[in-house]
Amino acid sequence: MTYSFDPLVPRPIDRPTPVPLEDGADLAALDEAKIFAAPDDPADRPAWRARLTAWREGARRRHAYDGAAYERPGARWAARCFTVAQVWLWDELLYSFDDHRFTPERFLDDARQRFGGLDAVVLWHAYPVIGIDDRNQWDFYRDVPGLTGLVEDLHAAGVKVFVDYNPWDTGTRRGEDDLTELAALVRDLPADGVFLDTLKKADPELVDSLERARPGIVLEGESKLAVERIVDHNASWAQFFADSPVPGVLRAHWYERRHMQHHIRRWHRDHAEELQSAWLNGVGVMVWEVVFGVWVGWNPRDAATVRRMVTVQRAATELLLEAEWTPLAEISPDAESAGVYASTFARDGVTLWALVNRGDADWSGSLPADGSVLDLFGTGGDGVSTARTGDAKASAVTVRARSIGAALAVAPGASEPDWLPGLLERLATMPFDDDARFPHRLAHRVTPVPPAGPASAQPGTAPAGAETPAPTPAGLVPVDAAVVPAGEYVLTVRHRARETGMYQGAPYVDEWKPLVPRLHDARTLQRDGRLDRPVAVAREITNAEFAAFVDATGYRPAVAHRFLAHFDGDRPPAGREDEPVTFVDLDDARAYCAWRGGRLPTEDEWQLAAERGLRRRTPAVWSWTESEHSDGRTRFAMLKGGSAHESEGSEWYFDGGVREPGFTAKLLVPGLGLARSSSIGFRCAWTLEGER
Repeated sequence: MTYSFDPLVPRPIDRPTPVPLEDGADLAALDEAKIFAAPDDPADRPAWRARLTAWREGARRRHAYDGAAYERPGARWAARCFTVAQVWLWDELLYSFDDHRFTPERFLDDARQRFGGLDAVVLWHAYPVIGIDDRNQWDFYRDVPGLTGLVEDLHAAGVKVFVDYNPWDTGTRRGEDDLTELAALVRDLPADGVFLDTLKKADPELVDSLERARPGIVLEGESKLAVERIVDHNASWAQFFADSPVPGVLRAHWYERRHMQHHIRRWHRDHAEELQSAWLNGVGVMVWEVVFGVWVGWNPRDAATVRRMVTVQRAATELLLEAEWTPLAEISPDAESAGVYASTFARDGVTLWALVNRGDADWSGSLPADGSVLDLFGTGGDGVSTARTGDAKASAVTVRARSIGAALAVAPGASEPDWLPGLLERLATMPFDDDARFPHRLAHRVTPVPPAGPASAQPGTAPAGAETPAPTPAGLVPVDAAVVPAGEYVLTVRHRARETGMYQGAPYVDEWKPLVPRLHDARTLQRDGRLDRPVAVAREITNAEFAAFVDATGYRPAVAHRFLAHFDGDRPPAGREDEPVTFVDLDDARAYCAWRGGRLPTEDEWQLAAERGLRRRTPAVWSWTESEHSDGRTRFAMLKGGSAHESEGSEWYFDGGVREPGFTAKLLVPGLGLARSSSIGFRCAWTLEGER
């Protein structure tokens, strides 16, 4: 297939905007920039900085900017929010599938060790699961047992909480209007901010509604925020921002220093460039390691860079927000030729030097500064040197290749900041790490845990919970089951290319924003294997059959939330006894199959049986399969069959509609009963006696 774009190259919309240096140039066009491109020639940089200042002053006059939103007491934290993590609500660091509880202490401890801690999290909740049934985005927050307790625990740890708003969710169950629903949600949790998924900015009506519900609420738009809306959006998500070869200046942060931006290129395995841009601009980063179910972990070098960077930023926040900021401060010709650049933040004789090295070799050199200069990261890079020099003209610092450096200059007669000793102590435990290898994770098949409950003395031939039931005589399986013979097989699997990927790896490695046809196009892959024995696969288990199981065994799941939510007590809805049972999760289905002496079919067995003509019950529902996987961070299962339900109105919804046997959908498995859906049932399979 030929694409009209190169997905590994920034699009024109992602690229930095050149700044006109000639006198009388119209600077209003710079309102549309993401990043102001920097000039290659050092001689042009004083004029470049002057033009940036002139643009800011003119833009503030044009838009009658007053900065009032940044004075709200409840919103001031946003200017100091240097690390925000997007986390799937059921990330296996944040949630334990074994203990059925949230584990924020585990998630935050991991972030503390690798990234220096988090200032905020975005609890990503519905996408890419939403659309599997009629539940809307509010249901996926409101119907989570213990969610308010999770928010309380995060707040107690000093971490702010964003919720996610999906404006494209128009094809699921309708309740109140979005303004009402979102305002009630942020008030009730309570949330500190709202991430505006797919929206660069919120409508003024939505802004006002949220502010009334939760004074000081922080809104963070995706990608480029319009200049006129910096006034009421305290943060923006700097996603897919390409920089110039000589590092440029972030337009929104230059306009308002208190406006926080979070750099991220979600599919990239090397984050050096966006970290360098964040460091020079005095802004933050988004730590996003599980992108909608796909592992895109940060390498040790970049994680160590974040750890050191935010440690300095938190200590020197007042300099970053209030001191005189000079982008591309002059260092020396040898620094320029080595690809080393700097910003300075100076006030009252104290100057923070933020340095980056875009080259492939370490650089050591001198900074032009009066008084003493301290290399905050240590000249050797393996610890912090406390040696100071009184050289009035220069002091040596080291900036590692593809990394950042930091120095503090104190002019004669000026006092060192009172935060400096504590900062040095913390940095002493944060050595440089040059390991830029990608930390791969492989997803492995989850071994089912034997179901609890008195289910063993019933019709099946195998004890309840047997992980591999003994081969079953063919005469004991349902007469309408399809029998798949033993032997080798080759299958063609069809799926839609979603951000979830499929089995292993990210679908868009090192790509900029995925676009059609790279995104959501129909794809095929081949699977092959061998069945050692014949396998029988039955039709969907019905409401009546599952009710008989509950009656016979007294089965109750470990988490009862949403279990058989459509039943009247333990009885199926009248007139629906022969419909496929739904509102069951994987463990419920496994328990039933074990009671019948069988098991869930794998996705391959399901497809092989369906291709042999196994009929479906109505209404059609997706089928759980024994193809549950985990990479240690994301639990997912493969569904087969499709369903009568289909959420319409957005390509971001889960796949719906009745599907051919070869179609497979990857479902991220939620916990606490949310996996139980009105659109998912199951079939049972039996390994038959016969030739191995």
